[in-house]
Parts: sequence; C-alpha cells; structure tokens
Amino acid sequence: MRTPIVAGNWKMNKTIAEARELVNALRDELTRVAASGKAQVVLCPPFIAIPQVAALVKDTPIKVGAQNLFWEVKGAFTGEVAPTMLNEVCDYVIIGHSERRQYFGETDESVNKKVQAALAHHLIPIVCVGENLQQNEAGQTQAVVGAQVRAAFKEISRDDARGIVIAYEPIWAIGTGKAASGPGANAVIGLTIRGALADLYDEATAQAIRVQYGGSVTPKNVAEFFAQPEIDGALVGGASLVAADFIAICKAAVE
Repeated sequence: MRTPIVAGNWKMNKTIAEARELVNALRDELTRVAASGKAQVVLCPPFIAIPQVAALVKDTPIKVGAQNLFWEVKGAFTGEVAPTMLNEVCDYVIIGHSERRQYFGETDESVNKKVQAALAHHLIPIVCVGENLQQNEAGQTQAVVGAQVRAAFKEISRDDARGIVIAYEPIWAIGTGKAASGPGANAVIGLTIRGALADLYDEATAQAIRVQYGGSVTPKNVAEFFAQPEIDGALVGGASLVAADFIAICKAAVE
C-alpha cells in the first residue's frame, strides 16, 4: 500500500514574512492530516524562506522540500545551492520541473545528476516528468515520458529507486487551468511510468514507487485524481498558495 504524498510547490512566490503567514495558516490542519499516517504533506517554499518554514513546522509531521538543487557539494557555482546546504533543513527536493527544463536549460542528463546527488545526501527526490501539448497531440506521450523516467533513474539502484517520488505533470496542464482527466493521468502513470520502471527494475519495484499527479490541481478536481488507483497524491502549484485550498486538497488525500 503506497502512502499518498501531497507537496505544495510555491515556486517563486512568498516573501519570508508571507511564508510565515501562510505556514501559520496551514500548520494546525496539515499537522492533523500528516499525523493521521494516511498521507504525507510537504511544503516547498523558495530557498530564502526554507529555514523559516522548517523552524515553524519543526515539531510537526509536516515535511519541508526545496524546489531545486545543484549536484556539487561546494565550489565556484555562483547562485547554486548544494545538497549539503539543504539536507540540514529539508527532507525532499523537487527535481526536473518542466519550468526548470523550459527556462533554465535542464536536461535529462542534469536531472539524473541531481537525483544522484540528492540520494547521496539523504534527500528524497520528487522527479517531475511530463509532455508538452504538441507532444501530447502528436501521440508522443508514452515515448517522451518513458524516456524521461529512464533517464532520471539511470544508474539508480533498485533500493534507492523505491524511495524516489515521481510527479507526472503534463506541461500543457501546468498553470493553465486545464487539468488532465483522472483516468487519463492514471493511464499514463500506470502504463507509461510504471511500465518504464518495470523495465528498469521489476514489477514489484514499479508498484512500490509513489507517483503523484500535478497540473492545475484544485479542491474541485482533486477527488477525481485521488480516486485513481495509480495516483499517489499531488504536486500542487497555485492552489498551495491559498491556505484553504491546500488544506482541502490535503484532507482529500486521507478521505
């Protein structure tokens, strides 16, 4: 039985003061959700607010994640953040989000290097995969998403692979208000993502790895996704910035 995981990706939103305000609005309700043991909850603020958010949830079961990392532990890499800088205050790290690929030139190779660095420094990767609208309409979803999964898990052991979280985020659904259907996302996760994992490892490993859905998740549509047998939670963007909305989504994960 896979435990659902709901992660809020705040992206480049919230000052330190605003982050504190949001966490204070979220903390009590999300603590109850996470304490139930029926779902895990992760907050992923911008780098500058991570220590403050971590301090506010320190004595709760709420986890903290970063939105990115670099694969080296130190050096002349101006503007980058090392895994050893994150693992003091984070449990998770988002890797390979489509916005990182689109705007900052991330490749399948760099995603794999970041996954390996995260694992080496005791951070749990949330690895994002997904196709764009053109690829979707051309019937290339299976080829594109399958290739992304295989590249991300290159040279990752079976035991390490079981601890990784995958987020299936069709790019055409991110921030557009146009979410995939529950059955549609379920089919991609079950056939393409778990199929690629089974090819890399075995069926048991493929079934053990948690796969979230992300892309215009809201309190109104989340039940459709959580009802699908292959979907193990959500990576939530805009709705994670609104306390009432994110609380509703997290509560739906345990219902």
